[in-house]
Amino acid sequence: MRRGEKKKKPAKKRLPRRSTDRRGGALKNKRGERMNGTHRTKRAALLLGFFAAAMLACPSARAAAEPVHELLAVGQPIGVKLFSDGVLVIGFSDGESPAKDCGLKKGDIITALDGTSLDSIEELRACLNAGGGSDAALTVKRGSRTLTLEASPQKDASGEYRLGAWVRDSMAGIGTMTFYDPKSGAFGALGHGVTDVDTGKLLPLDHGSIMNASVKTVKKGERGAPGELKGEFDFTRDCGTLYANTDCGIFGRLSPQDAETLGGKSYPIAKKDEIRPGQATILAAVSGNETKEYTIEIEKVYPASDTARNLLLRVTDEELLAQTGGVVQGMSGSAIVQNGRLVGAVTHVLLDDPSRGYGIFIENMLDAAGLSYET
Repeated sequence: MRRGEKKKKPAKKRLPRRSTDRRGGALKNKRGERMNGTHRTKRAALLLGFFAAAMLACPSARAAAEPVHELLAVGQPIGVKLFSDGVLVIGFSDGESPAKDCGLKKGDIITALDGTSLDSIEELRACLNAGGGSDAALTVKRGSRTLTLEASPQKDASGEYRLGAWVRDSMAGIGTMTFYDPKSGAFGALGHGVTDVDTGKLLPLDHGSIMNASVKTVKKGERGAPGELKGEFDFTRDCGTLYANTDCGIFGRLSPQDAETLGGKSYPIAKKDEIRPGQATILAAVSGNETKEYTIEIEKVYPASDTARNLLLRVTDEELLAQTGGVVQGMSGSAIVQNGRLVGAVTHVLLDDPSRGYGIFIENMLDAAGLSYET
């Protein structure tokens, strides 16, 4: 089976980008489920929960030059930084709010102001102040629609012009790399998308990167209280770049020198109809950055599902149960292997039973990554 290639977006007009420094809290998805891998960082723009539910079909991102036959199953922890394509509206200030008055809604993405593309909070502020309080034409993405709204910025006590909206432009956190393709240099991680805590929407990716990470402590999962891997990652050096944030995972390319340091083993790709209920294993790191293989049971297979919930699984490995209680935040992306084939990745934990969770088909991840493959 083969998958085609999707065209890249044209380059955008933009202001010079400057880094931001924001902080946030632990994340939940729209159904109130805890999301995986939240980790507070020293310079992270926001906390990122890597246990978000993937509710939509996964769009293709990019295609590899050659079809993939085998993939390296990784299972190593990674730090992730994402910067948005536009700024995401997450709420409105109390009192007067020009943003709310002009029709902006929570979850809207402001992509331009008076024709100048925006990717950061600093760029938005610079454009507002450059306008000196004159009416501003906002280009806004709302779902599949693009709107133009006119707002009247107001000057605050410090002399800055404001829209009266809370916005977000970046996220950071810790998760697990699922696979690496030596032919294309592409990797996949998490098995679901990175979503905003306040809106439940995917962060529209402008650019991002991954870093080496290490698990330091484990909070064991209990019924009604999911556990968590807590770790550190090195902000001083990126080891790969991201090109897609989709409902079926995040995807990017590793630098050649970092690809050489990856552990793991190559496996052929499992087709959906080859996956059966029964024994399997996962590759995960729950201490330091050492990846180990743990036994699980695939309880159910949902072949018709095109989301991140294709497999219902249960952890049976006594060592992993003793350490973590089962599936915990931060294990999202752990590779699943059955009968000598790469099946997919762990994505969710069940709140009422942390020994059980969900997984995604590797085929769904490859489709989302735009990687052509043959099985």
